This record gives sequence, C-alpha cells and structure tokens, in this order.
Amino acid sequence: MPTWVNAFGTLGAVRTLVTHLDVCVIFNMEETFTAWCNSHLRKAGTQIENIEEDFRDGLKLMLLLEVISGERLAKPERGKMRVHKISNVNKALDFIASKGVKLVSIGAEEIVDGNVKMTLGMIWTIILRFAIQDISVEETSAKEGLLLWCQRKTAPYKNVNIQNFHISWKDGLGFCALIHRHRPELIDYGKLRKDDPLTNLNTAFDVAEKYLDIPKMLDAEDIVGTARPDEKAIMTYVSSFYHAFSGAQKAETAANRICKVLAVNQENEQLMEDYEKLASDLLEWIRRTIPWLENRAPENTMHAMQQKLEDFRDYRRLHKPPKVQEKCQLEINFNTLQTKLRLSNRPAFMPSEGRMVSDINNAWGCLEQAEKGYEEWLLNEIRRLERLDHLAEKFRQKASIHEAWTDGKEAMLRQKDYETATLSEIKALLKKHEAFESDLAAHQDRVEQIAAIAQELNELDYYDSPSVNARCQKICDQWDNLGALTQKRREALERTEKLLETIDQLYLEYAKRAAPFNNWMEGAMEDLQDTFIVHTIEEIQGLTTAHEQFKATLPDADKERLAILGIHNEVSKIVQTYHVNMAGTNPYTTITPQEINGKWDHVRQLVPRRDQALTEEHARQQHNERLRKQFAAQANVIGPWIQTKMEEIGRISIEMHGTLEDQLSHLRQYEKSIVNYKPKIDQLEGDHQLIQEALIFDNKHTNYTMEHIRVGWEQLLTTIARTINEVENQILTRDAKGISQEQMNEFRASFNHFDRDHSGTLGPEEFKACLISLGYDIGNDPQGEAEFARIMSIVDPNRLGVVTFQAFIDFMSRETADTDTADQVMASFKILAGDKNYITVDELRRELPPDQAEYCIARMAPYSGPDAVPGALDYMSFSTALYGESDL
Repeated sequence: MPTWVNAFGTLGAVRTLVTHLDVCVIFNMEETFTAWCNSHLRKAGTQIENIEEDFRDGLKLMLLLEVISGERLAKPERGKMRVHKISNVNKALDFIASKGVKLVSIGAEEIVDGNVKMTLGMIWTIILRFAIQDISVEETSAKEGLLLWCQRKTAPYKNVNIQNFHISWKDGLGFCALIHRHRPELIDYGKLRKDDPLTNLNTAFDVAEKYLDIPKMLDAEDIVGTARPDEKAIMTYVSSFYHAFSGAQKAETAANRICKVLAVNQENEQLMEDYEKLASDLLEWIRRTIPWLENRAPENTMHAMQQKLEDFRDYRRLHKPPKVQEKCQLEINFNTLQTKLRLSNRPAFMPSEGRMVSDINNAWGCLEQAEKGYEEWLLNEIRRLERLDHLAEKFRQKASIHEAWTDGKEAMLRQKDYETATLSEIKALLKKHEAFESDLAAHQDRVEQIAAIAQELNELDYYDSPSVNARCQKICDQWDNLGALTQKRREALERTEKLLETIDQLYLEYAKRAAPFNNWMEGAMEDLQDTFIVHTIEEIQGLTTAHEQFKATLPDADKERLAILGIHNEVSKIVQTYHVNMAGTNPYTTITPQEINGKWDHVRQLVPRRDQALTEEHARQQHNERLRKQFAAQANVIGPWIQTKMEEIGRISIEMHGTLEDQLSHLRQYEKSIVNYKPKIDQLEGDHQLIQEALIFDNKHTNYTMEHIRVGWEQLLTTIARTINEVENQILTRDAKGISQEQMNEFRASFNHFDRDHSGTLGPEEFKACLISLGYDIGNDPQGEAEFARIMSIVDPNRLGVVTFQAFIDFMSRETADTDTADQVMASFKILAGDKNYITVDELRRELPPDQAEYCIARMAPYSGPDAVPGALDYMSFSTALYGESDL
C-alpha cells in the first residue's frame, strides 16, 4: 500500500471521517478545497462556486482530474439526465481507483445527490493522491515528507518550530518563513512579530496569492480563533507552497551537485599543479647537482682536494637530506592524488612529459650513481696526491744526496796531475781512480732510482713534473759525462801505469775497505732518513722488523770500522817507524778516518730517531685500527637492524592482524621507532668522518660501508612512508566506497593467498585466479579473454605486467560502489538551464557560487547548435570533459 494512504488511515474510512465533522470544520474544509480546486481549474479556463453542486454532473470533476494528472479521461456524457451524471462521476471514480486508490463507501449516487461530506471526502482523497503523495524528502513521503520539508526550510528562522499541521502554523510565522526562504524580496521577515498572528497570516496569504499564484485557501481569523486548526486544510495549503517552490528545490539540488563536482575538480587541479611544481623543482636541483658531481677536474695540492672532500660532506649532510624528503613526499602526493581521482571517477593523472614518478626515480638513480663515482674519485685523487707528495720528497732527497756526491767530481776527473807525478804517485792515482770507479758503480743504483721515481711522477701526472724532469735530465747528463770522463782518465792512467811500479798496499787496502764501508754508512744514513707511508699495522710491523735487523748488523759494522781505522793506524806507524816522506794524505782515497768516525756517529744518532718515528707510526696505526673496529661494531648492528625493519614492514603490509586503522597505528609506531634510531646513524656518520679524516681506506672488520648504511636508511624511510600512504589510501577507499572491514579482510586474504612469492603484487594469471575465487565468471573463451583484458587495462594502465594491492582494492571498490557520472552532471546543468541544450553566463552566475561560476565560464566552449543564442555555452562537452571523455 502506498505510504501516502496512511496519512490519515485507509481511504475506506473517509465516510466515517466525514460523518464526524462538525459544521464549522466542514465549512472551513469546503472553502479551502474550493480554493484548491479553482487554483487548478483556472488553467482550464473555468471555476466552481459550490463543490457539492458544481461536481454533481461529474463534468468539472473529470476536468479537474485531467488538469492535475495531465492525462485524458474517457469521453464524458453531455446529457442532463441522472444516468448521464452518474456515468461521468463513475468515470472519475474509476480513474482515481486506477491510480492505486481504494475507494470504500463512496459512490457516484452520493456525489450526484450533493452529499457534501462524501464530496469533501472524495476531494481530500484527490488532494492526498495528486498533491501530497509525490512529495518525497530524504526517503520520507506524503505527510511525513511534507512535514520534513517544512522543518528543513524553516529551521534557520527564530520563533518557528514546525512539529505538525495544526497549531504550529497558528502564529503565521511558518508561512512567512517558507516564502522568505525562497523569495526573500517579498517579505521583510525581521519586522514580523510572533504576538501579531493576524498580520503575519494575512501577509503570507496576500503575498502568496499576488506573487506565487497560490489562491487564498484559508481565513486568518478562523485559524487564530480555532484552538486546533484543521489539519487537512493546512496540509492542502502548505502542499501548494511545496509545488510552487519545487522548481527552485530542483535547481538548488542541481546547483549543489555541480558545486560538489567542480569543488572536487578544482582541488584535484591544485594537487596536479603542486605536483608539477615540486617535480620540476626536484628535477632542476638534480640537473644542477649532477654536473657538479661529474666534474673530475683534479687539484694540484692535497689541501685543495681535502676542501673538495669537505664540500662533498656538506652536500651529503646538509643539501641532500631535504631533497630525499621532497622525493618521498612527491611520491606520497602522487599516490594520494591518483586515489582521489579514482574515488571521484576521474581519469588518472598523467604528469607532464619527463615528470613521471619513474622519471624522477631514474634521475635520482643517475644522481646517486654520479655521487658514488664522485666520492670514489675524490678518495683516489687523495691517495694519488699523497703518493705524489711522498715520491716528490723522496726524489728531492735522493737527488740532493747524489748532487752532493757528484759535486767536484768532474773537475777531479779532468785533472792532469799524473803528468808530473812520480811512479808511486801514478800508482796511487791509478788505485785512487779504481776506488772512484768502484764508488761510481755503487752510485749507479741511486741514479737509476732517481730516474725511476721521476718516471713514476710523470705517469701519475705530478703537477711539477717539468722541474722534476729538468733536474732528472741534468743528473743523467752529468752521470753520462762522469762515465765518459772516468773512462778517459783510466785510459790515461793505464798508459802511464807501465812507467810506474810502486804502490802502497796499505793505503790501497784502506781505500778498498773504506770505500764500501763509507757507501754502506751513506746508504744506512739514507735509509734511516728515508720517509715512509703505511696503512696497516702489518706494514709498520714489517718496517720495524727490518729496522731491528739493521740494528743487529751494527756490531759487525763497528768491527769493520775498527779494522779500517786499524789499517790507517798501521800506515801511520810505518811512516813513523821508517820515516817515510809522505804528503800526509792517502793517495788512493779521500775518505779520512775522521769522515768515517763522523758518519758512524751520525748513523748512531739516526737509529734512535728512526726508532721514535716507527713507534709514533705504530701508535697511529693502532689508533686507526681502533677507529676501524669502532665503526665496524656499530655498522654490524645497524646494517642487520635496517634489514630486519624492512622485513617487518613488509610482513605488516601483507598480514591481516586487526583493522586498517590498527595496521596504520602499528606502522606509525614503527615509523616513530625508526626516526628515534636516527641518532645512531648520525653517530656512525661521525665515526665514518673520523675514518676518512684519518685517511683509512679499507676495513676488514665489516662488510658494511657508510654508503650501504646510507642507502639502506633512505630505503627504510621511503618504504615506511610509502607503506603508511598505501594503508591510508586503503582507508580512504574503504570509507569513500562504503566497503566493510570484513570485505577488506576478504580482499586482502584473497590477494595474499595468490601472492605466493610475497612480492606485494600479482601477475596476470594470479590476478585472474584471484578474481575467479571472488566469484567473477571469466571463461577461457574469446569473450572471457576480452573481459579479462578490459579488467587488466583498468588495474594495470601502464602495462607493467603486475597488479598492486591498491589497484586491486580500487577495482573491487569500483565494482561495488556508485559514483557520479558525466550524465548526472549533464542532467544537473540541464535543470539549471531550464531544459535548454545550452546555458548562459547569467544563469551560471545566478545558480552557482561566484568562484565556481567563473570556473565554468572560463572553461565552457561556446554552444553552436541550431537553437543557440548570443553568449550560449556548451555544458554537455564540459560535463564529459570533467570525466575524461573529451578534451576540456
């Protein structure tokens, strides 16, 4: 039974209802019903004066039904006989019955006989069916719907409280509030007083009749003078207001729908603009940073390269972390925007070319690759410069020693003292020359070392190579000249040797033993003063062992020194004993006992200095080893911790423990614990900086480098943020689509069941099996394959070959929920346009808020149909463009 039938009980009780009406009530009802009937009969060009008399022949009754229903009744009888009148009334009653109204105890004879009570009951039945039944407000209809409509419209007005259709209207403020709500220019509501009901009622009735075409169905004095005004009369009159304002209500509903759609569109466009700007700024920063990281221009000094390393540390510490946060936020904004677009039935957002999330990830990968290469280059350059400084110092030291040794040698070799010398002197000169050749041969190794060091400096691109090459070339040229002069002098001495026979064996033996011993001492002094560079404990221990072995040879060397000095003493003894006339110097060598003793004392002084240098270096290497172990101890804890957290987050994202809110809370607790772990990362960064400052390049105590830790930490932050965003989007999808927690759990359980590799995605075949398990009928025939291809184009628009859980949820929610469509928006615009195929600027500004009206005006194309007027706008193409069905 229709709900409106229950407004006052079944219509079968109309006879009982009207028989109990007193005369006053009947008069009021007759007056109200007459006004109501005339408001409709005017449209047909006729009126009635008396209901029971004018409806007796059935003609005007049939005409009234045709006007209010918009339908044609059976052809009436025009005769004046009673049978003709009864036939016409029966046709009217049959038409009422055909509309679902069951009439009991109301017959055509009573209407023809002019029974006023039955006639009023019939008119009330017509009013209920054709004026009140179709009223529907928020799933209520008829009387309740009309009452709810009145309550909603008068809610903002003071002193108005509509609870029924009798005493709530006695003060007249309810009628004035209805008029003012829809036509505020007709009544100055602020001047009305609750204590003046007659003025209020007459004002409302007069304005309604004059401006709203609602006849004056009620009398103000009767309403004020009656304790309980007639409910049916009030309902009849109020229903006229509802129908008068229903057009405005439809326009308001249509405007609200358009405002809602436009607000969503404007918000999405702002999100798109924000994404484009953030993506552009991040890509521009990457574009500016990569050339700096790819600059491999070397520096000539260690200080300059260390400054570059410090600049790189500032970049890692200060400049990059904010960009990591921007990149993470960009991905979160992109995912949130796509979710909102899907929920509002809008097409997916496609960023400008080159600004996709994948493009940013690719650019970020290039940045990190350049960053890694730049750090490796910096460290290699520092090693190279350190090696170059060491080699350059070694070259200068050996060159200085060699130049000191060669000083005066050319002049000595050019002397022609043998020409006036005695035989003994010649023999002495020859032996002296042999000793010089022995000394010269001993220095050959030093010259080769100098040349080798110069060659290595050239190969390592030493910045001062020209001066090194010039000095090395000078030494080599001088060495070649010494060789030539030595050979020339030997030939001269050998020519003279035949004339000379005497030689002093003691001097000769002294010279032969003193020369190698002197070379040994010079080599020892050179080795003791030689600089060294080591990087490990083992290397310094090797140098220490070699030094200890050297010290072990000192007693034998001292014996050799004493033996050489003994030879010199023996010469002196012979000279003194035999009074030999000697020049006072050894003719075979220039090495004196004083030189030997002086060099020996110098060697003894250098030994403890070498001991101290090795001890200090050993302490430095022990400190470096402690730094390695300190770094390794932390890295070996932090590295596995990061991996464990990554695995735990992965498990949380696929498990179904609790609601989505529980999972989100759990993830945020994980995020908080991860953020609280940051001081340990910073402490490890500090230890890593100490290691780099100490120029430590390897660490055997751990497989983790600072680069591994950094990358793992950044991935952990990005993963927890992305996982939280995915759960938030699932909650957003669930709430927007009305999906229950049980449905979400079922979807997750099905997804996890077919995600056998726990990758968080499904392949095409896994996804197809999942859909079948949820009740989708996807066959293996061509039709089923085509349907599955259509579904895949929705969940995998980029054709990556995988389906994420978010895409799966979006698809399932789309299949089970209703959303706005382009047709609905188009229908709303058509209401605002008064059923026209176009809309004008004035209509948009009148019906919509200013900002959204201007939004539509700026984007709607001109209407070019045959019924176009100047300034007409095409709302149809605009509506389809909102949902991606055409270009806006």
